[in-house]
Formats: sequence, structure tokens, C-alpha cells
Amino acid sequence: MTSTVRTRRAAVACLAATMVSLAGAVGLAEGQAAPPPVPVTIARAVAGSVEATRTATGTVVSRNDARLAAEIAGRLTWVAEPGSTVSRGAALARVDTTTLQLELRENEAQVRRLAANVGLLETQLERLETLGAGIASRSQIDEAAARLAMARQELEQAHVAGDRTRHDIARGTLRAPFPGHVVERLRQLGEFVAPGVEVLRLTDTDSVEVVARAPVAEAMHLKAGHEVRVMGAGATEGSRIRAVVPVGDERSRMLELRIALSRGRWPIGSAVRVELPSVTSASAVIVPRDAVIVRADGAHVFRVGQDDVAERVPVRLGNGDAARVEVLEGLSGGDRVVVRGGERLSAGQAVQVASSGGARSLT
Repeated sequence: MTSTVRTRRAAVACLAATMVSLAGAVGLAEGQAAPPPVPVTIARAVAGSVEATRTATGTVVSRNDARLAAEIAGRLTWVAEPGSTVSRGAALARVDTTTLQLELRENEAQVRRLAANVGLLETQLERLETLGAGIASRSQIDEAAARLAMARQELEQAHVAGDRTRHDIARGTLRAPFPGHVVERLRQLGEFVAPGVEVLRLTDTDSVEVVARAPVAEAMHLKAGHEVRVMGAGATEGSRIRAVVPVGDERSRMLELRIALSRGRWPIGSAVRVELPSVTSASAVIVPRDAVIVRADGAHVFRVGQDDVAERVPVRLGNGDAARVEVLEGLSGGDRVVVRGGERLSAGQAVQVASSGGARSLT
């Protein structure tokens, strides 16, 4: 009798435990079916397009960077020190012009001798012309006039020779064609140089630009005047393309771009990155990049309807930048999309727009 009672009590206890477990499971299922709204931050999609960008490497160079050569032969008597700051027209180097100075003295003596001869012939011609017709014949007068004309031409040639020697003496001083800094001595004091031998390098450090290279395929999208962004070591500057060299390299299939820079800010030789404009879409919808969730099966966003319920919307993306991205299919202008909190959402889940964020519109 006792054993039977115990068996019945055990069965009742087991049944009670089962009922409690079932009740708990039902309660849990009900709780999962209706979770509390998830706080999110939203933004409104807007119609428009995003200009895609690509990054190219470049180097800061001077627009005026020259290796200046000697113009006459001779021994260098002075060369400017590297690092010297010079203005346009300032002396950079001097070649010994002693031989030319002696040649100039000889030219000047020749001019004086010929000038004296011209004066004598002029006097003789005047005397013959003042004599009577019976004393000086016409042929004598013509011969005297011819001698005077030839003497004058010889005098003019002597003047030209003197001017040429003065010009050579002036070329013995190498002068700066533009303001800048002496970067390097290529020949030293006392060396003999011939015409065309490089003496020093002069660089204009105030007039700088970026030389960058981009694929030839981008040529149709790049034009002078396009806005770009130059990024270097600790500095960023907005600028414009000054020129596009429309000839690509046959091996690299790259073309050269020249990008203007503000003066005095970028050291010559600095390596920089240039953010170049690329293709622009005709029409699309723009959303913040944070609104797009990328998974193995593709990209999607959560759209919030009028009833504040999240809807999972697959999207096809277009161009983008660091903050925005184009949605080519899936959304319309004015749709509310989740920007913060979408990682915790599932389709059909209720959301609560966070008071700190609210709806934001892209501009």
C-alpha cells in the first residue's frame, strides 16, 4: 500500500514539473515573439549622385628647375654656394674673361684705326669734289667715293666684332633666369669648362606642383580645372588639375597630370597621394555608408516604414566616397534608413528612433 502511494506521488510530481516547464517555454516563446523596440539612428535617402574617386601617387616638383651651363670656355673663378637664395638676374658663376678683355682692347684699337682712315677718305673726297672739272676727273671722284664706302663697311664690321666680344664677356657671368635656390654645384672653383658644360642646379622653391600619373583609361574623365585633394605627410590641400598631358606611356599605360599647389607649403621631392575624380553616375539615391550592411549574400539596408518597423531591403550599390554611397536599386528618395543599430535588427522588428540622432538628411 505504501509503495503504491509513493508511486502515485512521484507521478504527480513529475506531471507538475512538466507543466511548469511547458508554461516557462510558452512564456519564453511569447517573449521572443514580441521583443522591445530597438533604438536606432536613421537618415533619409536623397536623390543625387556621388563622384567616385581613385587615388594616384605623385611627387612634389618645382615648376622651374634648371641645370645651368657655361656659355663660354674658360676657368671658373667663382661659383655660388649651395643653399644660396638668389633673385632673377643675380650672378651664379663667373668664368675667367681675361682673354676676352684683351680681344676687346684689340677690337677697340681696330675701330679707332678704321675710323681715322674713314676720316681721311672723307677729306680726300670733299677736296676732289671742290676742285674744278678740269682738275679732277669723274673717275677719280668715283674711285674716292668707293674707297670711302668700303672703309665705312670695314669700320662697321669692327664695331660688330667689338660688340660680339662684349657679349661674350657678359656671358662669362652665369645669371639666374628665375628666382630660387642653388641646390647643387656641378663644377667647382678653378675647373675649366667648355660651352654647354653644366655648372650648377637652380630650383625655384616657391613655384611648386605635383606630378602624378593615372591610367590612360581615366583620360576621358580628367580635365584641367577638375578639383582634387592632395594628401601628404601631415598635410592635406584641396587643389585643381593644372594640365593633363594627353600622351600615355606605352609600357605603363599611364598619363601625366600636373596639379597646382600653394607656394611655400610642400617641400620639393615630397611623396603625396592625389584623390582624383572618376566616373559620375547619371542618377541614383544617396545614403550614408554606415547604413549599408554587406554580407556574403550581398548588401542590404534596413528601411523604417511609417509604423516604425524595420524592413530588410537588398540593394545594388554604385559609386561612393568615405561618407556616402549610391544605391542604384532598392530605395527611393525620402526613404528612412537605419544608420546606427542595424547590426542588431531583423526583418519585421520594431524600432525606436533614438532621440539623440533623429532623422538626418544628406546634403
